[in-house]
Amino acid sequence: MKRAIYLGYYLKQLDKNKFSLFLEYTSNKTGISKISLLYDILKSVFKYNISILEYFQFRFYELSTSEREAWAGTGHMYEYQLKMNPRNNRDILENKTLFYKHYGEFFTHRVADIEDLRNKPDVADAILFSPSGKLVFKPADGNCGTDVEIRDCEDFGWQSLIEFMENSDYDLVEEYIEQHPEMNRLSPSAVNTVRIFTQLNGEDEVDILGCRLRISVDSPVDNMAAGNLAAPIDETTGRLSGPAVYSDITKGEKEYHPITNVKIPGFQIPFWTETLQMVKKAARLHPQNRSIGWDIVITEKGPGLIEGNHDWCKLLWQLPVKEGLKSVLKDIE
Repeated sequence: MKRAIYLGYYLKQLDKNKFSLFLEYTSNKTGISKISLLYDILKSVFKYNISILEYFQFRFYELSTSEREAWAGTGHMYEYQLKMNPRNNRDILENKTLFYKHYGEFFTHRVADIEDLRNKPDVADAILFSPSGKLVFKPADGNCGTDVEIRDCEDFGWQSLIEFMENSDYDLVEEYIEQHPEMNRLSPSAVNTVRIFTQLNGEDEVDILGCRLRISVDSPVDNMAAGNLAAPIDETTGRLSGPAVYSDITKGEKEYHPITNVKIPGFQIPFWTETLQMVKKAARLHPQNRSIGWDIVITEKGPGLIEGNHDWCKLLWQLPVKEGLKSVLKDIE
C-alpha cells in the first residue's frame, strides 16, 4: 500500500518531457520496446522502492536483479531520512533563517533577516557595502536555488532594502559569495559547492558517507537538476577522483569542463582539511538530526556553510561514483 502511494506521488511530480526523452533514448539504445520498458519501470517502482525517472538514471535497464538491489531510490531515502531526521527536528534545516541563526559560526559571508537589518546597523552596512557589490535575496523555505534574486548593492539604501524584502516576501539577504579563484577557474558561471554527507553513528561520532562537487555548466546555479555536472571527491585528499556526470542519461560523462576545458579528475579542492573539520563540528552541533547533506562554499578565506539538507540527494550521492550505495545505509540502520 505504501509503495502504491509513492507511485501516485511519482506520477504527480513526473517531468513528462524528461520521461518521454529518457524512454525514447533507452528504447533506441537497448532495442527494448517501450511497452516492455514501461512494465519493467512499474515493477521496479514496487520492488526496489525507486521513482520512475530513477529507473533510467540508475540505468536499471542494464542491470541484473542483484545490481538493482544496490541502489537507494526516493522511497528508500524518504524512509531512511525520516528515521534519521524526524519531522519535529527539521526546522533548523528547512528554514534558512533558523539555519543561519543556529549555524552562523560556520558562515564566511554575512547574512541578515529583516530584524537584523532593523536592529544591527553595522550588519546592514556590511551587507550593503560588500566587496562584490551584489546582494542575494532568499525566502526562508526556498529549495534547489529557486526563488533567489540577485541585485546590485547600489540599488538600495538601508530603508529601501527592508521595504523591498517586505514587499517581495524575502526573508533573508546575503552578501554575494565570491568563490576561491581555483573554483572560479574550474567554472565561473556560479558558485560551485561541495556536498558532504555526514552520519552520526551510535557513539555520536561523525562518519562521512561521501563527498561530491557540483559543477556549474554556463548556469547561474550548480544543481544537477538544472542540467549541471557532479564529480566524486576523494575524502582523504580532496581531489576529484573521477569524471563528472549529468543526471540526464542522454549526456556522457566529462573528463574536462565543457566550457573552461579544465581537467576534472585530479582537480584539488582548496582548504580540504579545514572543510572536513568544519563539517564534522557542524554535524555534532545539533545531534537530533543525524544524517545531513552539507552544502559548502570554498572562498579565499576558507570553507563556509551555505545550508544543510535533511533530505539529501540520492542522485548526487550515487551517480558520480556510478555505484548503488544502499548497503552503506543498511549498515547504519
